[in-house]
Amino acid sequence: MKPLAVALFCAAVITTVSAQIVDSNVCDILANPTSFDGKIVRIKGTVIAGLDEFVVKDASCKHPVNAIWLAYPEGSKAKAGAAAVVQIQIARNNGATVSTPTRAEVKLDKNKDFKQFDSRLSTPGWPGSLCLGCVRYTVTATLVGRLDGSKSAGVVRDKSGKAIGVEGFGNLNRYSARLVLQSVADVAPQEIAYAKPAASTSAVGFENDAPAGDPVAIAHRAAKGFGAGSAAGDRIERAAAAFGKPGESNGVEVGFGAPNEVPKGDGAKGEHDSPDGLLFNCKFNMDRLPANALGVAIVHLGSHVADIRDPQVSHEMSLYGFERPAWQTTVLSAVALGQKTMTLPGGYVAWSETWPAAERGNMADQSIVKFLSEWSSLVDAK
Repeated sequence: MKPLAVALFCAAVITTVSAQIVDSNVCDILANPTSFDGKIVRIKGTVIAGLDEFVVKDASCKHPVNAIWLAYPEGSKAKAGAAAVVQIQIARNNGATVSTPTRAEVKLDKNKDFKQFDSRLSTPGWPGSLCLGCVRYTVTATLVGRLDGSKSAGVVRDKSGKAIGVEGFGNLNRYSARLVLQSVADVAPQEIAYAKPAASTSAVGFENDAPAGDPVAIAHRAAKGFGAGSAAGDRIERAAAAFGKPGESNGVEVGFGAPNEVPKGDGAKGEHDSPDGLLFNCKFNMDRLPANALGVAIVHLGSHVADIRDPQVSHEMSLYGFERPAWQTTVLSAVALGQKTMTLPGGYVAWSETWPAAERGNMADQSIVKFLSEWSSLVDAK
């Protein structure tokens, strides 16, 4: 081929490839996620990795969930991501018909920018107190990847309340859009300002104070910390009991590792049965949940499972509506285990024994509300 012809051919190829990338933003995608389904998009946004978040967020959007779930392609073996996630599947014994979507494969470019991106979002942030899934940085970056969009998010039920489908992505399948990462550029880390605990509380470390042992057993033990029959203890016990008794097959599956990739069997029926036709796949990253912090994370995810399975809880509830009581119960479990302080990802102090006793409940809830709206970019849809 002659040099001019080669140049024209290469130019045509480059133009075709670049034309396949759709430039957009978080808000436009969330306004109509299905219109972007299957497309390769390029967006710029702030990425956070928390306890049960790995998202590109934009608080200026006007949606109940102002964030796109972020996932690495299967087999990427990268580090960054949420510390604990519940993802829901239709169980094998559910009679509902499930149509598994066919999606184009994405190959992750692990270049220098990606390595910086992944490293910053997986660097632990440790404020000197219990802090579940806390990392040291958020990252603003330009992201390119395959956008998966869904008309709705969460468990789909018929008029009788029976689960007949699961839509959406990420934690609790409550995100209507997911970006499967292909490449990153323009990486700009921002260090999170974690407040140091007061001198009277900083001497106690979570690793030394919490009881050792099985994390579910720790959660049950926390329930007893407020005394038999207490409302706080009952809330914690309800969350711990969601994981069932040892050896019981109740539809809650527990795994370990970084829950940062597109899950295997994405969108398909699960391989196990469940009493209510739903499988709850709970995955915990032990690298982000040191020592007995796993027991407190168990309470958080257990709260989610119990709420979804409770017929008295509205199944139309927003993600904010699920997260607020889950975090309230999680903080209670930390208090029951003797923690003098607790910080949420992003640096929000949710509990301190130095707070005035009469104001502790309100102060904790105010911090949780601020955390959910500012850090998680969730909107109270009540």
